[in-house]
Amino acid sequence: MRLRDSRTGEPAALEPGPDGTIGIYACGPTVYGRIHVGNARPFVVFGLMKRYLEWRGQRVTLVENITDINDKIYAAAAKAGVRSDDLARDMAAAYIADTERLGIGRPDHEPRASETVPEIVALIGELIDSDHAYEADGDVNFAVRSFPRYGDLSGQRPDELRAGARVEPGEHKRDPVDFALWKAAKPEEDTAWPSPWGEGRPGWHIECSAMAEKLLGRRFAVHGGGRDLIFPHHENEIAQSVAAGRPFASVWAHNGMLRLSGAKMSKSEGNIDLLADALDRWGAETFLMFLLQAHYASPIDYDDAALERARSACATLRNRLRAGSGTDEGLRDAVIAALDDDFRTPEALALLFTAPPEARDTVAEVLEVLGLGGLAHDEPPPPDVVALAEERRAARARRDFAESDRIRDELAGRGWEVRDAGDGYQLYPRDG
Repeated sequence: MRLRDSRTGEPAALEPGPDGTIGIYACGPTVYGRIHVGNARPFVVFGLMKRYLEWRGQRVTLVENITDINDKIYAAAAKAGVRSDDLARDMAAAYIADTERLGIGRPDHEPRASETVPEIVALIGELIDSDHAYEADGDVNFAVRSFPRYGDLSGQRPDELRAGARVEPGEHKRDPVDFALWKAAKPEEDTAWPSPWGEGRPGWHIECSAMAEKLLGRRFAVHGGGRDLIFPHHENEIAQSVAAGRPFASVWAHNGMLRLSGAKMSKSEGNIDLLADALDRWGAETFLMFLLQAHYASPIDYDDAALERARSACATLRNRLRAGSGTDEGLRDAVIAALDDDFRTPEALALLFTAPPEARDTVAEVLEVLGLGGLAHDEPPPPDVVALAEERRAARARRDFAESDRIRDELAGRGWEVRDAGDGYQLYPRDG
């Protein structure tokens, strides 16, 4: 399998480690609130990559962290009048519950920053000893100019950054472009950890470097996350890990953003749709189909029309899978070629939509890999649902559209969608 490396722009093969396992680290959420649909995209992208590689017979270790020490958590907890660690714990549980509803399995490891503080402190100590970091009044900062390769991922070079950088009140930086590895405890913060530099807490970037190394080793195949993390988060991860002598990630892969009305979806902008609400409304299969219909690296416009198209696509495949049987090695090979080449899910889905009925079992097998296996396993509608649908057909025939609409709504309440087809109708189970 090859992914387009964000650092070089070129396709790069995923190389297993010495034990034959491909290690993938994907940045998970900062848990200061319920996750939105944009936060769910990396969970889906890298979770399905894992499923695909394992289907191909490749061992994979997928690590997706939970950031539970962060400025945003302190701010949200203070606003809510609760302890920061209580908020982080509750929102981490909500994140796990919400993503569990997607039905694609979980990462092999979901480390939390709060559980990795000793490793973080040790890594910071190494950076100080090698003159890549310095302590100042209880803070520790990374000296960006000590790392000549800074900017290789993002193109953001120190001299260009300095023009717009400034030292915030309370910071103790030698250079405005330097970034925090450790922050001294503040009176308004209700959690702190011991360190050689005094009580405090880690900076955001060093958390991921330490968690990735702890679970995947000093070199691993892929580091992933949203495109908005390229700078500064992933650039800073590279700087601190490589400066400490770690080869770190071989390939960088970034998923595109979800957009509402052309603007990037974010909690800070307030233009979000929570994942839990989206799944209540659309169901997991429709939401997954929506994501898979676009290449993972592309931005997607998130709106009702796009979700309706995804729902219709699910219904089309579900209907096709009700007939036929058999396998098709040619189809399987074509799907593998599409997914091996930068995980091109739209091309893989197109092959499934045009497959003949004789390939039904292969289509079902691939859908299972892509988290859409339920499309092949739905049960026929029960007799009472069929009876209601017949009553609705009769109401339409006598042009009693009010009764027809009432029965349609009753069917929806029972979990079924009725669609008119000529003089008849088709029934589809509603997702979720």
